[in-house]
Amino acid sequence: MVREQLGAAVVAERVDQADLLATLRADQWDAPTLCDGWRVREVVAHLTMPFRTSLGRTVRELVKARGDVNRMADRAARRDAAELSTGQLLAALRDNVTHPWTPPGGGVHGALSHDVIHGLDITVGLGLERRVPPDRIALVLSGMRARNVRFFGADLDGVRLQATDLDWSHGTGVPLRGLAQDLLLVLCGRRLPPGHLTGPAAGRFAR
Repeated sequence: MVREQLGAAVVAERVDQADLLATLRADQWDAPTLCDGWRVREVVAHLTMPFRTSLGRTVRELVKARGDVNRMADRAARRDAAELSTGQLLAALRDNVTHPWTPPGGGVHGALSHDVIHGLDITVGLGLERRVPPDRIALVLSGMRARNVRFFGADLDGVRLQATDLDWSHGTGVPLRGLAQDLLLVLCGRRLPPGHLTGPAAGRFAR
């Protein structure tokens, strides 16, 4: 049942993102996101790369990047964002909402997390009011582990994250409060624009 929930959530998230991206102006596709150095078009290129790239090409790209996954992803996103139009990027997402891709070792939960987090990179970065459905955010948070936080390099020592819209908290120490989706971004090492977080630790995680 949980796997079915996750699969349905992945499809719903991709549909929602495609609908939102279709409303963006041309200048918004070139606006910065919470992913340092990536505009909206680079983030969408990254989101759709698994749908457009064969396993063999991915392996070759990884070899070129000397095994550094982040370097490979950055190179691929910048290349594809330069080569593909916004219409092609949007079509790559909309045409693949049911694609079965999952990240290595991450399963369906990893796919949902990947989509939700990068979707928030876009909407929060653009200052849009989109709220990811609480049940979808709860599914992502339920699968977050210490290794995920380490992967993103988030420094949460002495901080207690407290969601204001879900019964969820993480860590111990001085409180950092915000919507669960904003705290998810904190877990992933993002710094947020003013007004998203409150509490004594808020300044530590602001842009």
